[in-house]
Amino acid sequence: MIDDPTPEFSFVLKARDGAARRGELVTPHGRVQTPAFMPVGTQATVKAVMPDEVARTGAEIVLGNTYHLMLRPGAERIAALGGLHAFMNWPRPILTDSGGFQVMSLSQLRKIDESAVTFRSHLDGQTHVLSPERAIEIQTLLGADIVMQLDECVRLPAERAAIERAMQLSLRWAERSRRAFTGSGQGRALFGIVQGGDDPALRVESARTLAGMDFQGYAVGGLAVGEPQAVMLAMIETVMPHLPENRPHYLMGVGTPEDLVEAVVRGIDMFDCVMPTRNGRHGLAYTRFGPVNLKNARHAADPRPLDAASDYPATRTYARAYLHHLVKANETLGAMLLSAINLAYYQSLMCGMRSAIEQGRFADYRAEVKEGWARGDIAPVDGAPAGDGA
Repeated sequence: MIDDPTPEFSFVLKARDGAARRGELVTPHGRVQTPAFMPVGTQATVKAVMPDEVARTGAEIVLGNTYHLMLRPGAERIAALGGLHAFMNWPRPILTDSGGFQVMSLSQLRKIDESAVTFRSHLDGQTHVLSPERAIEIQTLLGADIVMQLDECVRLPAERAAIERAMQLSLRWAERSRRAFTGSGQGRALFGIVQGGDDPALRVESARTLAGMDFQGYAVGGLAVGEPQAVMLAMIETVMPHLPENRPHYLMGVGTPEDLVEAVVRGIDMFDCVMPTRNGRHGLAYTRFGPVNLKNARHAADPRPLDAASDYPATRTYARAYLHHLVKANETLGAMLLSAINLAYYQSLMCGMRSAIEQGRFADYRAEVKEGWARGDIAPVDGAPAGDGA
């Protein structure tokens, strides 16, 4: 059931605790409580998790990808079939990435100039041109609630000249994206993307220039792409004072549970990352005791669930021994269960942060969560050492 759908996008801040913010996004397909984590549904699916189960984990919004859906099955086809919400049976809000990350990740398959990025498809070798205007057109055809500008993302470390060139190009593309979006929004929101790598001065210039363009939201891009966590957090601290306080702040492609907590304390409202589902498919579970690597032999005879106190049924129902067996046998059910369990943990973490901000006790919550991760697992069976590594 869609939660009170509305034709217009808006964002309201409900509480603050230091720089941490508790808010609400209102979109054409429902409301999203922030801080929010968006499961990644790159190709119109959150890998190994049914849409209804994604919702049961607590997710209110998912992410789709412009580049991949442009290639297959095509934006025009999805539009003819009723748009992305109907196509993937997800009636709740959707944010679509513009394809800027693929400018970096598929650097061997693309050429970039002032006008656009030209990709050679990794599927069949055909050529596709993605300009700022075409990226907006595709996202409009998909029917996304939140649309991202096309940008250029640079892997770190990089030379300052390369970072500055990409940042300036991204600013010019931001203005073109904004012009292309005008009149096609239909209640949707367009977010600008701050670039500038690990250079504070470039980050500030990007943030200030984008703020002057008056986007409905602002993303911090180009992080978690090779730099240490300390650098990522420093860049967030550098950028936040220069972004409008009354607009949502989105940290793209991040990250670990610790990354989420540390970014929220610095003023971030929205996240996406493949980590919970990708690592779930490879046997790693995220819990309030820290990560649990179910490939490890120590779980083979362990009858305990991952967390008997979890609100999510699968986390408290399935024995570690069974999950270990599924992972070792490469059974699809193992990937399905662990992906959903991880999404549920991420959503529980976000819910806890929202509640702590409302109560003015975010610092205490942050300390409690980290203490749980540091303490590790409860006593394991057969006297095996406590805790578990990733």
